Amino acid sequence: MRFFLDNGITLLGQRTSFAELIGQIFALAVVFLAKVRTLWTWPVQVAATVLLFSVYVSAHLGGLAARQIIILLISIYGWWAWTRRRDPVYGVTVREGTARERLAIVAVLAVGTVAGALLLQALNASWAPWPDAGIFVGTAVAFAVQGRGLVDFWLVWLAVDAVGVPLQIASHLWFSAMVYIVFAALVIWGYVDWRRTAKRPGVAVAAAS
Repeated sequence: MRFFLDNGITLLGQRTSFAELIGQIFALAVVFLAKVRTLWTWPVQVAATVLLFSVYVSAHLGGLAARQIIILLISIYGWWAWTRRRDPVYGVTVREGTARERLAIVAVLAVGTVAGALLLQALNASWAPWPDAGIFVGTAVAFAVQGRGLVDFWLVWLAVDAVGVPLQIASHLWFSAMVYIVFAALVIWGYVDWRRTAKRPGVAVAAAS
């Protein structure tokens, strides 16, 4: 892993490590793979998680680094959940969240961000604890909701993106900031597709192999 952190290329006049470059390309690929509901979403996400964990640790962004561990655990759950729903009985159902589910999502985002920011401050684990915590919690919630096949996970990703772009720029992770912008466009694309699918009565969309 040291090789990927110590070596890289220059983009927009800024050095970008191979770990950041490959990790963010994989992260972009995950958005596309999730949009088409393929099981490859999850192993590619695991690879991105390992690479980006090392990037954020080296950038002293404790929240962003810690979220990679959560993403890894949730990715394992999502992989399992989508695998068992590949047959006609357990098709990956694409649906919109209920009012109660949406309220729970907002509550977890709010409470989790406050708790996470205070923890990062106490541990001196991040120079930007509030946005760092917001991205950490938002990412965990987005993946958990994605595993349940709810359209709403795309909206959570948009919120994460809105916080992530300025934080990446402030951290001099220029390539990652550009990726977040492209990521936002892909998220909107995925949201429109999932929402359209969810509105088709009686449709359960099985994940592709």
